[in-house]
Amino acid sequence: MIAAFSVTPLGAGEEVAEAVAAAVKVVRASGLPNRTDAMFTSIEGEWDEVMAVIKAAVEAVKPFANRISTVIKIDDRAGVTDGLSRKMASLERHLAD
Repeated sequence: MIAAFSVTPLGAGEEVAEAVAAAVKVVRASGLPNRTDAMFTSIEGEWDEVMAVIKAAVEAVKPFANRISTVIKIDDRAGVTDGLSRKMASLERHLAD
């Protein structure tokens, strides 16, 4: 599965990069395929391992705020591996046409 998620500390002001970096460090240390952009981090793996990483990322943000907003979008498709790369490759092929 692929999960795209964002973790935002609430009440921490406009500058949340340090808190977000703490979450992204957890994701990168997981060893699972992942990508981060300006709005979301996407991570790919089995359900339990992906959800465990998301939970750990939320925990990493807790020292920055008493309240945290988490948004998760999941694409759970049986039998698909390397979905992060394959989806982007398919998009780029269509853009090149």
